[in-house]
Amino acid sequence: MKPDRLDWTPPPRAEGEPKPPAEVRRILALFRPYAGRLALVGLLVGASAVVSVATPFLLRAVLDTAIPRGRTGLLSLLVLGMIAAAVVNSIFNVLQTLISTRVGQHVMHDLRTSVYSHLQRMSLAFFTRTRTGEVQSRIANDIGGMQSTVTSTATSLVSNLTSVVATVVAMVALDWRLTVVSLLLLPLFVWISRRVGNERKRITGERQKQLALMSSAVQESLSVSGVLLGRTMGRSDSLSREFTDQSAELAELEVRSSMAGRWRMSTIGIVMAAMPAVIYWAAGLASAAGAPIVSIGTLVAFVSLQQGLLRPTVSLLSTGVDVQTSLALFQRIFEYLDLPVEIREPAHPVRPDEVRGDVGFEDVEFRYHPEQARPTLAGIDLKVPAGSSLALVGETGSGKTSLSYLVPRLYDVTGGRVTLDGTDVRELSFATLAEAIGVVSQETYLFHASVADNLRFAKPDATDAELVAAAEAAQIHHMIAALPEGYDTVVGERGYRFSGGEKQRLAIARTILRNPPVLILDEATSALDNQTERAVQQAIDALAVGRTTITIAHRLSTVRHADQIAVLDGGRIAELGTHEQLLALGGRYAALLRREQPVPVRHLDGAPADVLAADVLAAGGPAAGLPTAGLPAAGSPVAGIPAANGATVKGSSVNGNPPDPQAAASGRSL
Repeated sequence: MKPDRLDWTPPPRAEGEPKPPAEVRRILALFRPYAGRLALVGLLVGASAVVSVATPFLLRAVLDTAIPRGRTGLLSLLVLGMIAAAVVNSIFNVLQTLISTRVGQHVMHDLRTSVYSHLQRMSLAFFTRTRTGEVQSRIANDIGGMQSTVTSTATSLVSNLTSVVATVVAMVALDWRLTVVSLLLLPLFVWISRRVGNERKRITGERQKQLALMSSAVQESLSVSGVLLGRTMGRSDSLSREFTDQSAELAELEVRSSMAGRWRMSTIGIVMAAMPAVIYWAAGLASAAGAPIVSIGTLVAFVSLQQGLLRPTVSLLSTGVDVQTSLALFQRIFEYLDLPVEIREPAHPVRPDEVRGDVGFEDVEFRYHPEQARPTLAGIDLKVPAGSSLALVGETGSGKTSLSYLVPRLYDVTGGRVTLDGTDVRELSFATLAEAIGVVSQETYLFHASVADNLRFAKPDATDAELVAAAEAAQIHHMIAALPEGYDTVVGERGYRFSGGEKQRLAIARTILRNPPVLILDEATSALDNQTERAVQQAIDALAVGRTTITIAHRLSTVRHADQIAVLDGGRIAELGTHEQLLALGGRYAALLRREQPVPVRHLDGAPADVLAADVLAAGGPAAGLPTAGLPAAGSPVAGIPAANGATVKGSSVNGNPPDPQAAASGRSL
């Protein structure tokens, strides 16, 4: 029994439960390692703001003093000061941009590596519940979407805030009454920007979820397996339509995100741009009412400051909107970082000097989910001495693979314990388990890289001679050497340039390089034809010599020489013994064997041949060029194979003919 594959989503919040507070402090903590460089950015920002504010005062001196009084020397100095201020301000801006961008990219790097490292520590159960595209989207789209916020928004926020404060102080110094008029509408602008920010934050969350769905669709449907499935099922057009619908929904969300509050923010910009006219109007009214007259230089300088206030104020309000929008992305990233690690490495692991390979299961119980009513495994007691072999057989869903995955701690037991050389595997480090236990599964995974790179994934420092030796032991060297590029041949996406048997032998060669004392073979030959199975089985036999081997068998003929055979049924051990013992018992194992009994058939030339009826029918019978004399028609019952009405035919007779007595007597049928 294996867990259902579900998309992982955060647990729903109970009705009435308050939303979690903004992760502002947690976000700020990301910048803490770079506090020194950020302090330097702050100094540059402050200096830039002071230099920028000085220019209007120089302009007032030009208009009120230097020009009216004809002081050309003073005029030249003031103009040079204004030019110098512009140059210095530009230098400060370049430096602060350089430093802040470096800091931002470091924070992005830290986030990416933190999420990736955290996901590497997650149990296999998490990945069986989560679509690969969803994980990829969190790392690529969500963290990538925060780039502008992390690299420039923080600096922009500090820079604009400093500029606003310095400008307001300078405006008050020039004329406090005009300053009050200029700032009357500021609270309204802040309120509008917060409303817009909340709206964009909500839309951003929806947009990122849609991006994750699209990433999952692309990853699943445009992989080699996805394309093969889509075309052979005639679903290519349907998949294209589904993707078109998803893309259209994403485009609509992008438009909504871009236009959210756009008119309100534009209104703020219009009002801010019209403020100089309001200042001139207010100054004129004050003069007409007999108030003290503001000098032309002061009025021009004030309007210049106000224009300087326009850009940072609008930018500050927009930055606030961007920050609120980015909170949705940060929350999605923090959701992954906050996922509990179900299988943790011990704080003080046992470090054995040598691993012999004794494997033990002591009253093992296992559930995939705590709320699972019936355990997947229960009451498992087994001892596998070092160098011996154990075969796990049983019906599909009986718990064979689940039991084998407990040894390398791909899952943890929920009761009892699994031991390696007498030590609970939960007390061993992950590195020790990886070195001690090798796994060859039915579904071989190869990277889109060269043959050599795929082999060296097991041992990065392996020499070319070691690669060749491992390939020869796996009986794959001659095939690799015959390729035009030899070991430098790229295997293709998931190894699709190679046949199933060739991929299996590459996986075996990869395991041979690691040389583990314990070997787990999870139905490594179940999907292969007979000829390929024999070649792979020979490679497996060579690999298993001198190792503790746990084999999950699909075809019982491959495990008849195992030291122990455990028959699982419903997550429990139903029978345990050698091939001969279980056969004599006449129980479940014997029943499983009867399904593999050969039926008497004849070649076209009349010569007898023992083949498995199931193999002939599955291979296509006459269409595959296989002998079918004596075999029933498609859909007819065969010994041990369920008939259409659900009944099972006993014995091994075919079309009423009794089985070959000589075959039965010699045990060849077993």
